[in-house]
Amino acid sequence: MSSTLLIELFTEELPPKALPRLAASFAETIATELKKLGFVAADAQAVEYASPRRLAVSLPGVLAVQPDRMVEKKGPAVAAGYKDGQPSPALLGFARSVGLAADQLDQLVQGSDGKQDVYIYRAEKQGEPLAAHLSAIVADALKKLPAPKLMRWGSRDSQFIRPVHGLVMLHGDQVVAGEVLGFAAGHVTGGHRFLSQGAVTLADADSYAETLRQQGRVVASFSERRAAIVAALNSKAAAHGARIAGGDALIDEVTALVEWPVVLEGSFEEEFLKVPQECLILTMQQNQKYFPLLDASGKLTHRYLIVSNLETADPRFIVNGNARVLRARLSDAKFFYEQDQKHRLDSRVARLAEVVYHNKIGSQLERVARLEAVAAAIAGELGADQALAGRAAYLAKADLLTDMVGEFPELQGIMGTYYARLDGEDAAVAAAVEGHYHPRFAGDSLPEGAIAQAVSLADKLETLVGIWGIGLIPTGDKDPFALRRAALGVLRMLVEAKLPLDLKQLLAQTAAAFPAGVVAADTVDGVFGFMLERLKNLLAADFPAADIEAVLADKPSRFDELALRLAAVAEFKALPEAAALAAANKRIRNILKKNVSEGQALPAIAAGLLADAAERDLHGALVALQTPVAAALAAHDYTAALKQLAGLRAPVDAFFDSVMVMADDLAVRHNRLALLAALSNLMNQVADISLLAE
Repeated sequence: MSSTLLIELFTEELPPKALPRLAASFAETIATELKKLGFVAADAQAVEYASPRRLAVSLPGVLAVQPDRMVEKKGPAVAAGYKDGQPSPALLGFARSVGLAADQLDQLVQGSDGKQDVYIYRAEKQGEPLAAHLSAIVADALKKLPAPKLMRWGSRDSQFIRPVHGLVMLHGDQVVAGEVLGFAAGHVTGGHRFLSQGAVTLADADSYAETLRQQGRVVASFSERRAAIVAALNSKAAAHGARIAGGDALIDEVTALVEWPVVLEGSFEEEFLKVPQECLILTMQQNQKYFPLLDASGKLTHRYLIVSNLETADPRFIVNGNARVLRARLSDAKFFYEQDQKHRLDSRVARLAEVVYHNKIGSQLERVARLEAVAAAIAGELGADQALAGRAAYLAKADLLTDMVGEFPELQGIMGTYYARLDGEDAAVAAAVEGHYHPRFAGDSLPEGAIAQAVSLADKLETLVGIWGIGLIPTGDKDPFALRRAALGVLRMLVEAKLPLDLKQLLAQTAAAFPAGVVAADTVDGVFGFMLERLKNLLAADFPAADIEAVLADKPSRFDELALRLAAVAEFKALPEAAALAAANKRIRNILKKNVSEGQALPAIAAGLLADAAERDLHGALVALQTPVAAALAAHDYTAALKQLAGLRAPVDAFFDSVMVMADDLAVRHNRLALLAALSNLMNQVADISLLAE
């Protein structure tokens, strides 16, 4: 017979940010193991439950006794089973482990040559009851949880993320006997810490969620609780013509903090709105887990929403208590903001000499000097004001020494922009102080304007060259200085903003800004290669890998027209002549690689040495295409340039059908190699089309 199986671990409050991961892992591991042992169908769907004080999973259609099944166990290779007519120690050990004599074992044929054949034990095993396996399955699931840290409690030797208070294992209406973490399974759990009338007795597995809701005042389902919170937040916000500030991460965290969510409304004094709204939003979200309300234009209002874990007849005590705590925090923010304004932003820069950036690279002030030089040079190449770019770089890190950023490091750059505006700095300079941190993560916006772009590039390039140059190169998943993120930020600006800048030149300019001997001599080449690999990953989301390899084959260092080149390659591949030309180009590359050494200068093509009609035709086609291809490239029409190559298919095919490139006459041979080299150069100016050959 089959029934619904319920497993619940009742605990102290679990880590809220980790709760969704813990619940998913717990449910997945238990369901997988039960399916593997045949207790439930392979397509059975587990239902996750997770609240601050419980991890639970429900699985329908679980058998009380698993079906009889065939057990197989492979042993040593047949070829090594006997030596001099006697069973080997390995074979004897395997036979003992399955309770048979060596000559009673079967052989499994795995290959026609017999070399892969092995001894095998097969037996039909009678199905065992659920109770014989469930405790071990649950214990294993708990060990596999992505737990932040484990702890011990009381006099127990058991370890878990938080102290455990109970274990429920119900199959239908029957308790499955077993013990996990020193707790015997039962059918009693706890309800809401304050709203429940006492312990909650579960009649059966199917009524778990409803019983907890009615008797324990707990919404056990994380997804159901989250949906209720979102609906209530949106409803209350809409009543004021507002919307909530706070993304999915905050909603998930709040959902993991409450078992019986009640959304309440609070407000603060409007005088606090004089403080930059980013400061107020951050303190409400990060410290208090509130949801600030924004008006239709995105401006912060003096109202906010609280997700409480208590339902009372008069919620004023909860609202007022939260308001008192928030008022203290907002007063701190207002104080920091007012104190910071007593000193100009540029007056703080000199103190960056006291802030160590890295002991091998120097202080933040020395870093700022490098940023000024590099940003000004980049601005010049972009046609922007170099003095403004240098000024923005000079101020870019000054807000690190403000009280507000000291309290809220997440506001670096943002506060710098506010203070720069209050100091009367140029608008582009002020915007660049915050903008130079962009893009901060995948999908983030790019800095706007040439000044911000110049400082952002300088900041990220200085990090890449400096940290790489002192030997702190990312390895595996270790990247403590976020060089991969910096590289992707630079590449996104060059590719998406189509900046007409040479990456290798930028890296060389940045390396030159460091004192002699600080960064390794091969730093520019190393960082450039590292960034090309990141570029491939960046482009892989939108373009085929073969096209990317073809366009990047010659290691270009300008990326403002990569999208045009990749689009041209895609159109070229659709031509009927494309496959033959790619194959021919691959053949040409192989011939040249094998017969022309690196750096060898081939003679100019001599028309008098073109003896065969096919090579004369190919030479004529080559000459005829050089001008239109050059014109298309000059116009940045890479699609037209590649389409011109379609006319080469017939003469190229004829050439390889009738001409022996490696002629005995050395002059003729070199002339034909020169012809192929010229052809290769013509064909591969947009991309290495030989890499498109299958």
